[in-house]
Amino acid sequence: MKKNLIVSLTLLTLVLTACGVQPTQTQPEPVAPTQAEIQPTAVPTEANVATDTTTSATEAPATGVSFANDVMPIFAASCNDCHGGKQTKAGLDLTTHESVMAGSFNGAVITTGNSADSLLVQLVTDGEMPKRGSDLTAEQIQIIRDWVDAGALNN
Repeated sequence: MKKNLIVSLTLLTLVLTACGVQPTQTQPEPVAPTQAEIQPTAVPTEANVATDTTTSATEAPATGVSFANDVMPIFAASCNDCHGGKQTKAGLDLTTHESVMAGSFNGAVITTGNSADSLLVQLVTDGEMPKRGSDLTAEQIQIIRDWVDAGALNN
């Protein structure tokens, strides 16, 4: 989570710099010899100070995980042979956000905002899915987990 935040802040700084916006830098105040000097980890600017913590259904979650750009490619590469297209084993179709959220014959596979309670996350974490091919990598599982924890948005 911290890594994603650092990457996001770095990218934001690069974009702002490319647009000609220079981040405001502050000078640390002198420290008395008996105090330890505390170095700031980030320079606050208008661009990175959060003023609204709500996320709409079309905005990217704070983790930066996108269903279309991050989650769907994992499903397409590892899951859709059995859960999409010509086959939808157990009634689970992983080809669209709507079908993922609809779940399977057995009910929901995603518990929005709670990856620990999401059947799909449990199955890939335990290595039970995918049944054919290689298990998902730890990074792929974390992407799915972050997407679910961020609200399983259609973004």
